Amino acid sequence: MDTRTDKYEQVLNHVNTYSQPSQLRITDIRTATIVGAPMRCPMIKIYTNQGLVGYGEVRDGASKTYALALKSRLLGENPCNVDKLFRRIKQFGHHARQGGGVSGIEVALWDLAGKAFGVPVYQMLGGQFRDRIRVYCDTDVRGKPTGTTMGEALKKRMEMGFTFLKMDVGIGQLMGEHGALSAPLGYLEELQQTSRRLSADLPPEEKRYARNRWYDMQNVAHPFTGIHVTEKGLNLLEEYVAGVRSVIGYEVPLATDHFGHIGLQDCIKIAQRLDKFNLAWYEDMIPWQMTDQYVQLANSCQTPICTGEDIYLKENFLPLLASGGVSVIHPDVLSTGGILETKKIGDMAQDYGVAMAIHMAESPIGCMAAVHVAAATENFMVLENHSVDVPWWNEIAVGLPNPIVQNGYIQVPDAPGLGIEALNDEVIQQHLDPADPGLWEPTDSWNDDYCHDRLWS
Repeated sequence: MDTRTDKYEQVLNHVNTYSQPSQLRITDIRTATIVGAPMRCPMIKIYTNQGLVGYGEVRDGASKTYALALKSRLLGENPCNVDKLFRRIKQFGHHARQGGGVSGIEVALWDLAGKAFGVPVYQMLGGQFRDRIRVYCDTDVRGKPTGTTMGEALKKRMEMGFTFLKMDVGIGQLMGEHGALSAPLGYLEELQQTSRRLSADLPPEEKRYARNRWYDMQNVAHPFTGIHVTEKGLNLLEEYVAGVRSVIGYEVPLATDHFGHIGLQDCIKIAQRLDKFNLAWYEDMIPWQMTDQYVQLANSCQTPICTGEDIYLKENFLPLLASGGVSVIHPDVLSTGGILETKKIGDMAQDYGVAMAIHMAESPIGCMAAVHVAAATENFMVLENHSVDVPWWNEIAVGLPNPIVQNGYIQVPDAPGLGIEALNDEVIQQHLDPADPGLWEPTDSWNDDYCHDRLWS
């Protein structure tokens, strides 16, 4: 005959108790870095004393050390106190990839909080404005495409169900075209040569030199490079976009990116030439910090101006929004400071009549973080996906639909946290970064890293 205790345990076997949220504690943080998904993606696991694991990700192309340096400040803490812990660590983030550690940790904290309380992340942000997320398909073509070949590639995206498209257009199309660009003699040739050396099989010392030289050349802000587009170059760019539109038509939104490191006046010349093609936006034409130049750009053309993927924290979006220099902001959840910060950025942009698209070139972890923000933010427009051509991308995470993007949309999951049940270590193992091949290896050396972090005396 069953005892009362036996019956109680039988009932518990059919009840999802999740955890005891008030007693949840962080016990470990580990990483694994994959390449080709589509970028270099350091993924994060935060472990707890109750067996729950939270998943996060450092921004594409960034270093896992940005996250691991925060470990000693989080061990023993309750991950459900997301805002408290974010305020503790946010001083260690910065713009672009340097915000990736703080942002990735914040994402993993939200995943844990959702799992602890048994609700999806979007519900903790205030609920849904939409239950499926429109995705735009960023499309690359190998080599130097013509307008026709790029148009045909985009047409295939439309046949897959995508209702919003993006492509690159800029001085990359003009490299090697005699008379299309002017620059200090030898500069463009060295830029191309250094780029080729980065992808070559070089000894470590030469590789480091090539990387540092590439950094020196690419770290020159747009107005200071001395690169200009000639009339021939402008004609070629106009012909290129005309060729794309002749294939895909004018009904589908087509955003544009990667114009190159050129100054404001050249950006205005290109913008005015391409206005006629009804483009969705011009993205990152100049560095986001140059607010006054964004105002001049916006006032000089009729196409929406977009930027934001490299901006850390909501207060740094405010000058652009208040100035009227942008019509669309484009934050990346893994740069801004994370999920809640991106939600706040979207809400602030709405106050200025600005739409929010979301940049995302990451694994399904970063993708689902963006999905929950998009579901919970009213002025959201469209989410980037740069992994359509990566066949194993959908296999990284367990518990999501396969494929994750279906007919140009991602269904918002109802499962707790981000909606990811587990990560597929077999797939991850096959795509580990050769320069960082560890798979969730111990990180005890970071446990007691200490610094006097207080920002005042």
